Amino acid sequence: MGLFKLEVQEYPINVVQEALLNAISHRDYENSSSIFMKFYPTEIIIENPGSFPAGVDNTNIITHPSSPRNKLIAETLQKLKYVQRSGQGVDIIFKDMLSSGKSAPEYNLHSDAVSLTLRSNLEDADFLRFIKNEQESNGEFSVSEICILKQIKLEKTITVKKAAEVAQIPVSSVSNVLNKLVQEKNVLQRSARNRYMFTHRVYENIGETIQYTKDKEFDEIQAKQMILDYLAKNKKITRGDVERLCGFSRTTSKRVLQRLRDEELIELKGHSRSSHYVSK
Repeated sequence: MGLFKLEVQEYPINVVQEALLNAISHRDYENSSSIFMKFYPTEIIIENPGSFPAGVDNTNIITHPSSPRNKLIAETLQKLKYVQRSGQGVDIIFKDMLSSGKSAPEYNLHSDAVSLTLRSNLEDADFLRFIKNEQESNGEFSVSEICILKQIKLEKTITVKKAAEVAQIPVSSVSNVLNKLVQEKNVLQRSARNRYMFTHRVYENIGETIQYTKDKEFDEIQAKQMILDYLAKNKKITRGDVERLCGFSRTTSKRVLQRLRDEELIELKGHSRSSHYVSK
């Protein structure tokens, strides 16, 4: 990444630790079977006796309130500082695996046991670079945000309903997560069909390895109208305002503003940091 080399572990150590501690806390100790860690060339499978706790399944395992089968063991592990806080293990596993460019952890329920599969292959180096770059400038993403961003990387766009499904949170809550990704972190934009997609800036930063399915509402022609509408309500606009308004990169924002100047619809005022644009 630029001048720096990013070392990616096959399995993040905290992921393996959390997975093993979860197995110890949640296993069925009335069952005489053991916890198994099976090592293969490209994956680790952790198996522990007992089914999921009541109310937990693959659709809510990230966000379901913690309900350890062995509460005393869970509290002891927390007091010994082997775990950061009770109930945080699964979201750490999902967040760190996905943000490392790997596939999502896979939980499977068997008749009398639960297995967790962790795969070591670097599935998506572009997504890894994107997450690392954005977190350097915008701070850490939550596990909900990571799950949504990964889905968009795979499918190009996402609906509110699908975002709630992949993040495993209610539809009423996912809107806040999406709005934060749009307004505060400037990585998503909303289309006319109430779908969300990456901004132009993100696609330009990720590179040409991704086919950008361009939404007409957010192409440069529509952006011009958005800028003019903004100026109709406000006295001036800056290039930074355009980046946030349209989800553009610095380069694209400068190009769109220059075209509006060439068409004599706006004019530049001021110099350097004080520069801004007004309607002509």
